[in-house]
Amino acid sequence: MERYILAGILLNIQKYFDINDSTAGFLHTVYTCSFTLVPPVAGYLGDRYHRKSIIIVSLCLWFTFATGSSFVSKSQFWFLLLMRALVGGGSAFFTTVAPTIVADLFFGAQRSMMISAFFIFMPVGSGLAYITGSSMASITGDWLWALRITPILGVLGLVLLIFLCPNPPRGASETHPVGVTGPSSYLEDVKYLIKNQGFVWPSLGITAVTFLDGAFAFWMPTFLYRARVTQGIQQPCITQPCVNKDSSIFGAVTVSSGILGVCIAASLSRKFRDKVSNVDSLICIGAMVGAAPCLLIILFVAQRSIPVTYLFIFLDTSMTAMAWPAVADITINAVIPTRRASALAFQTSVVHILGDIWSPYLIGAITDALSKRNPKSFEWSFHSMKYSLLLCPFVVVLGAVFFTMAAIHFSKAMTGIKRLVEGELTFYSPYPSPATVPNLELSTGQNGERKSTKFQKQF
Repeated sequence: MERYILAGILLNIQKYFDINDSTAGFLHTVYTCSFTLVPPVAGYLGDRYHRKSIIIVSLCLWFTFATGSSFVSKSQFWFLLLMRALVGGGSAFFTTVAPTIVADLFFGAQRSMMISAFFIFMPVGSGLAYITGSSMASITGDWLWALRITPILGVLGLVLLIFLCPNPPRGASETHPVGVTGPSSYLEDVKYLIKNQGFVWPSLGITAVTFLDGAFAFWMPTFLYRARVTQGIQQPCITQPCVNKDSSIFGAVTVSSGILGVCIAASLSRKFRDKVSNVDSLICIGAMVGAAPCLLIILFVAQRSIPVTYLFIFLDTSMTAMAWPAVADITINAVIPTRRASALAFQTSVVHILGDIWSPYLIGAITDALSKRNPKSFEWSFHSMKYSLLLCPFVVVLGAVFFTMAAIHFSKAMTGIKRLVEGELTFYSPYPSPATVPNLELSTGQNGERKSTKFQKQF
């Protein structure tokens, strides 16, 4: 919810601070910048220290900064930027470390299902952000109350985490359940990941999805609002509070389509995993091929029919949602247990640096530049945003190419993990280098302390 809570109240924020589209897009950029810079630290700590404690501390900081952002005044836009940056850092720790705990609790098809269940809450949270944010602003008459929703709900989640969440040994699901450890430096971890093409290509593919999600999730409610004004079925907002019913509708569509997409991906993965080892990559390819034409239809139908536009938004978000659990499953299965947190951290940094760290700002900047042609025309402001969003379908096609390369390389990357699961004492890396593959040791410690048999390197 936190990432897109501002998107549902963007009209109010622009009126409150009197800012243009590019400046409004910068709010998402600063959040994503910290969300990008923090994961390497989170991954390093997550592969070496008590993961549950790391998550608890990060959530406490996250909720504190989110609450602080709700007390900003009209002259303190800089303070809102600062708080959003700090909130992004806190949430980055959770999203980097939490999936590795899920991975160590389950294995095989069951792991795929649990990873999918974990990622269902990405579209659910995003959709609820639009709905609750816009609804809270409408009910209270003050958009700042929308920023207090996630801290309130987060406290409940934090309590459940403290009392119900276990902290399994690293690699417990593969070694049934003793776990493994392997001392290595962060530089060695990065070298291993860069040479593992089964990790690199899906990371580039999900980068394209992230670019799309950042741009569309941030600007689509505003785009639809401008489409309604262009059609003459809604009047432009002059004074606050600005009521944009598309925020709630778009949120509901995001929730339902996201759940559907994740469930379809999980079902296909579970059904065909034993027959097709790279099924997750193939799911992503199909999703990208289907999403690209839907995006084009959305952009050119919006000025004529809002209901038809929502139909294709539903189809598009269903398909892009399929990629998230599939890529997480690919990453976890293609990387050794002692480097999974680092892998997710490195992946998070890359996808946001090349993806949504700048896509909302870029779309806003292009829109502002095009709007200068006729700055007083509201209809032209709609067309300006439409033309700027045309960049997204081409990025999605590029994502399909990356996922095709991922499908080609996945089987080779799985070799080492399969040997570990089968209990062989020799651990094989698909892209070996003496400097990048650690000695792995069996461990029965609760937090992955080293104890016994080593998995020696083989070159």
